[in-house]
Amino acid sequence: MTHTAPLTFAPEVRDALDRGLPVVALESTIITHGMPWPQNLEMAEKVEATIRNGGAVPATIAVMGGQIHIGLTPEALRALAQTPPAEAMKLSRADLAVCIANGRTGATTVAATMICAHLAGIKVFATGGIGGVHRGAETSFDISADLQELAQTPVTVVAAGAKAILDLPKTWEVLETLGVPVIAFGQDELPAFWSRASGIKAPLRMDTADEIAAAAAMRAALGLKGGQLVANPIPVEAEIPQDQIMPVIEQALAEAGAQGIAAKAVTPFLLGRIFELTQGRSLDSNIELVLNNARLAAQIAAAMA
Repeated sequence: MTHTAPLTFAPEVRDALDRGLPVVALESTIITHGMPWPQNLEMAEKVEATIRNGGAVPATIAVMGGQIHIGLTPEALRALAQTPPAEAMKLSRADLAVCIANGRTGATTVAATMICAHLAGIKVFATGGIGGVHRGAETSFDISADLQELAQTPVTVVAAGAKAILDLPKTWEVLETLGVPVIAFGQDELPAFWSRASGIKAPLRMDTADEIAAAAAMRAALGLKGGQLVANPIPVEAEIPQDQIMPVIEQALAEAGAQGIAAKAVTPFLLGRIFELTQGRSLDSNIELVLNNARLAAQIAAAMA
């Protein structure tokens, strides 16, 4: 691929890519905007260790000093984790270039991480949950750029479904319209982030990393644009069942509406409020599902390599 993107590779990642070893991309918004210091650093280090234990190399992606960093050294990871949310831009496709050009610090969302991973030649990306169609989108038109990115950038994304604060049926409908393969891993129902069940039947099911890798290779062979979404259910012992989490989500949504919170501020507000209302249980579950996704992503990357 020919491009002039300002990429800076961590030595470990550069070596792995040069040798054709499995590499898994990781986003950085979860570090700057998803969790407080120092839990965010502990979580990021755990996720990277999980990928290494799975036989792959982690590449946490962030923008710092006018460069897209593909993989962070321990020092850079710590510096990013200590960056106040107000000082780190939350980057998607629309503002990625501006952040780089202005030399700002930026944390990558699903969409921006996919773009950067593809530029770097990384085919697999592990995250918590993707963005999607927000509640009330029929009047607000609030739909995450993650969905369009999945339709055009050839990266396999492993997530625990879409974030449960979203309108899940509309999110899956939009992905179907965009031609994105949505693959439930090991079950017939799509997971709903904190919950293993959503009540929505999965359009596709696969039970092994090899199947997922083969499907990605066939999409490339057919010349089909876009990536794949692998919906990996949260481990049983970590889940918050739907009947417990949905009343909490509804309360947080009502509070956000009453306070006029909108656009990029919605998701951090909701996740923070849900954390408070569940007395921290939602964050514990969030960490476990990210680790679970990292394990599967490492297996898929190994199968691709």
